[in-house]
Amino acid sequence: MGFFDKLKNGLGKTRTSLGDKMNNVFSSFRKVDEELLEELEEILIMSDIGVETSVELISKLRNRIKKEKIQDEEGVKKALKEEIQQIFDEVDNKLDLSKKPTVILVVGVNGVGKTTSIGKIANRIKQEGKEVIVAAADTFRAAAVEQVEIWAKRSGSKLIKREENTDPASVVFDAIQELKKDNADVLICDTAGRLHNKKYLMDELIKIKKVIDKELPNANKEILLVLDATTGQNAISQVKAFKETVDITGLVLTKLDGTAKGGVVIGIVAENKIPVKFIGVGEQIDDMEIFKSEDFVNAIL
Repeated sequence: MGFFDKLKNGLGKTRTSLGDKMNNVFSSFRKVDEELLEELEEILIMSDIGVETSVELISKLRNRIKKEKIQDEEGVKKALKEEIQQIFDEVDNKLDLSKKPTVILVVGVNGVGKTTSIGKIANRIKQEGKEVIVAAADTFRAAAVEQVEIWAKRSGSKLIKREENTDPASVVFDAIQELKKDNADVLICDTAGRLHNKKYLMDELIKIKKVIDKELPNANKEILLVLDATTGQNAISQVKAFKETVDITGLVLTKLDGTAKGGVVIGIVAENKIPVKFIGVGEQIDDMEIFKSEDFVNAIL
């Protein structure tokens, strides 16, 4: 299966939730009017896109219908798809590896697929001919280090690890010294699955960030938040919590294969202006793709 087919498969439930409901609305309306727009707005809200974003989308759609004199179902659908795609295209979704070294800090709550995402992203970067070091700085969760070690081996990346319950910032410090010694290109840091109500875990994240800034002041830095697509509205509160602690530069969307809530990402990007940089479409090491807005929108509508 190609990427688009995997994406289409993964977003099947979202497409049923969003696309099929829209088709039902279109089939019961004979003309493009305010009542149709109200029905579409309700479907967008019910698809986890969020009230604010849904209202904004319909407002833009209303303006386009008037301006372009759209009078049929296909025209409305096309305009809506373009407006959703525009939300994603307003923010730059490229992972910036232009400077050496680049540090990628990967954050997110437990169970979102953070460790597997690290392995898959490391694999992509390795395929570009770059040297990658992975820091196993999630030292609080039992078996987290072993898990990231498996993925580091699969991707052919060097792993820096310490015993369980070691200070995470010290693991990152050691990994930075290794990065300097090897003159490696990229350092990817795993972090604890910080539940946003556990202040000490968020403090730990700030400490790691300080170590990186002090030891590598001129390095390029990316902070990627991994979100589980199945969590719907809960993903919004996760973005809010992590944004208060660190400057998130991009999102990694995982577990698309089991959800009807893929629409939530539209609202998250619209309201936070944070791009989706990667999208996970399966369990294999090469099942992590650079996010393409057109493919995503076509897969849900």
